[in-house]
Amino acid sequence: MVVYKFGGASVKDADAIKNLAEILRNRLRRNMVIVVSAMGKTTNALESILELKLDGNDFSLNSAKLKEFHFQICSELFPNGHRVFLLLENLFIALEKRLEFDLNKENYDEYYDSIIGYGELLSSRIVMEYLCLEGMITLWKDAREFIKTNSDFRFAKINWSLTKALCQSQLKPLLESYPIVTQGFIGSSEQNLPTTLGREGSDFTAAILATSLNAQSVIIWKDVPGVLNADPKRYSDTVLFQEIGYEEAAEMTYYGASVIHPKTIKPLAIAGIPLFVKSFLKPDSDGTKIHQTEQIAQVPTYILKEKQVLVSFKVTDFTFIEENHIHQVYEQLRALKLRVNMLQISAISISLVMDSQLFMLEKLLTNLKPFFEIRYNEGLELLTILHPGQISVAEHLKGYEVLLEQSTRNTIQVVRRKKMEN
Repeated sequence: MVVYKFGGASVKDADAIKNLAEILRNRLRRNMVIVVSAMGKTTNALESILELKLDGNDFSLNSAKLKEFHFQICSELFPNGHRVFLLLENLFIALEKRLEFDLNKENYDEYYDSIIGYGELLSSRIVMEYLCLEGMITLWKDAREFIKTNSDFRFAKINWSLTKALCQSQLKPLLESYPIVTQGFIGSSEQNLPTTLGREGSDFTAAILATSLNAQSVIIWKDVPGVLNADPKRYSDTVLFQEIGYEEAAEMTYYGASVIHPKTIKPLAIAGIPLFVKSFLKPDSDGTKIHQTEQIAQVPTYILKEKQVLVSFKVTDFTFIEENHIHQVYEQLRALKLRVNMLQISAISISLVMDSQLFMLEKLLTNLKPFFEIRYNEGLELLTILHPGQISVAEHLKGYEVLLEQSTRNTIQVVRRKKMEN
């Protein structure tokens, strides 16, 4: 049993899907699950439609472009009259009907989850139909039927016992005869409402299915040669890790390394299932193996998170920060499902850095305003350097203003923003 996961870049256009088919041509077999993300920037496009709708603006042009994008890809892959065109038409009709419902700040998260998963439903249908067209018979399954979660919309938590039971009863018998194509990122609540696992959550889906089906391994196919010590789009002379341990990988994802979703490592580590990160551009290369090993990275790793918000909570009665103040702030963060990327506590203030999320900062400020004096800055970057060794941080701060800095023996974190041009 193996699980393959193909991200948005590996299914971004017709040529990419043809390449995916070539990767599978000599690898496809029974007891294989293929997890597919939305095509290219489809998730971003759906988020833009939601923003327009929320603001009361017309989104029909955006919907038409999204539909045209998928149908154009299909016209390059399939002969006229192929059933895939009708399947896609039905999915877009369902999407348009859902978009007729009212959207407001209060129901945004639940509404988001009811819409955003259409990207994965569309891409997985196209991939499955194309594989079959190429003589590679696969089955299509809706992940919402067996990935079961609670009702924390946009950040749903897995109901592991139910998910494992459904994977064993629904998927395993089919996998003994055919490979299965399904979707990443999406699931459903016990009330059968659509849920999502957090942005880029398709990696996590692969890990969920691997542990639920007792898989031998997981392979994530990326547009990079494996796990690198920095984003090659931002840094030259990146270093490829041949292998890293689960703990090292978990630390990298915790700080925001985008190559793997943060929740992916834990279930695989517990089950002892190795994870391979490989290039869909060079499928025969080794990539990176993530498994149980004591080997520790010897080179600095650079992780940059954009669209960060720095919020500082200052006590107003001249007392010092106490445990109850920290609990007060964290209780609100938990209720709003906000994750802290960096935390610093001084005598009279709590400063935290988090991802920018629609409405959430507004709600956080409203809820804590009666208790603290609050200041915040948006549009920041958080640079994390793991295993910095003797490197100079100054070279990474040229042209930037530093708002917050924190160091441990193994990690340096800097909150920065570009200096304004004179």
